[in-house]
Amino acid sequence: MSWTDFYQRRDTIDLVLARARRNPGGGLPFADLTEVRDQFGSCEELALALQYKWSQLLHGTLGVALLDAEKDAGADNLEAVASAWRRAAAEAPVLRELLDGYVEQAGPEFLAALAAEQRMLAYASGLAEFGEPAKETARIGSAFLALIRDTPVPQRRGCNRIEQLIRKVVPST
Repeated sequence: MSWTDFYQRRDTIDLVLARARRNPGGGLPFADLTEVRDQFGSCEELALALQYKWSQLLHGTLGVALLDAEKDAGADNLEAVASAWRRAAAEAPVLRELLDGYVEQAGPEFLAALAAEQRMLAYASGLAEFGEPAKETARIGSAFLALIRDTPVPQRRGCNRIEQLIRKVVPST
């Protein structure tokens, strides 16, 4: 892929996201936009490109969360991973909606990419270890993802933003 191709695909993905932002619940606008059909050979190829964009965002957010959790002796990897996923989803709600809406019609390549994400969540959270069967690890990651989606964001009791900042700045004894 040349740089020109890269930029054209990026611009087309931006066009898809802008269209979806204006038309929530409309699904992937593959057939509606000539540019999308010209750039991506199928709806599945577009969905895979969107999944890749999501994966980049999630991996970055997750990496930072896990590094922060490593520095905090009281940190919980489950909560760090769940918070990272929620942050990424909040940062890209339109992208998340498009991907979630596509799952029902997804082909094998997209489902494989989704299973890879689920395995990554299972590994990162500590719910699975490398060497376990991939299918089982994906099942664990899928269940964890369902919990992330269905569980309300935990609120710290009696701890406002200023108190949180002070707790970070002043070491506890």
